[in-house]
Amino acid sequence: MIMKITTLIISLISFINSVIAQDTTFSAVTQQLLKIDELDQRYRNQIDYIETKYGRGSKEIQELFKKMDSADLINLVQVKGIIEKYGWLGYKEIGSQANTAIFTVIQHSDQATQEKYLPLMREAVRNGKAKASALALLEDRVALQQGRMQNYGSQLLWSAKKNNYFILPLDDPDNVDKRRAAVGLQPLAEYVRTWNIKWDVEQYKKDLPLIIIECRTYFPNCCSKF
Repeated sequence: MIMKITTLIISLISFINSVIAQDTTFSAVTQQLLKIDELDQRYRNQIDYIETKYGRGSKEIQELFKKMDSADLINLVQVKGIIEKYGWLGYKEIGSQANTAIFTVIQHSDQATQEKYLPLMREAVRNGKAKASALALLEDRVALQQGRMQNYGSQLLWSAKKNNYFILPLDDPDNVDKRRAAVGLQPLAEYVRTWNIKWDVEQYKKDLPLIIIECRTYFPNCCSKF
């Protein structure tokens, strides 16, 4: 009887130690991702201020973008290592902010990296380890870079010609809010209001050929598959 109790106690201690070790591991990764998230946003949070003070084409804004690009590369190396070791960690392991940081770094990476990790993020969404609303943004970005139209209207561009933001080519704009609602995104009109865009679906459909033309002045591959 004593031996059974002793064995049980040893097993319990081993289990507790394994849980503690696991928590310690994810705690370290969580802190790493939180630092990555801070670096990702550090320079992006300065864009509006620098643009307002010095202008969009200023040397100050160009220097800021260089710092941002360098930070993105540093972050990407770390996130690739984390995914390689642990897979796509979910909220239960690392919390919401750290989990979002994984997506953010991939979203801010180059096209090849986005395409590589897109299937993994789709799987993470199916397994409850990533947000469908975040995946929608990555789906839009990859679609546009591949010469297709976006589905959720998340990607915008500044028009130097018109001095305002516009929604990059959007497929089936009549039903965009249904698609957005299905993944937990707010209506498009609310989303684009932040950039002083007034969403008018009928006007957008009329303007779409011109939008594609302007898009191609920045991205020659824009809507090449249409």
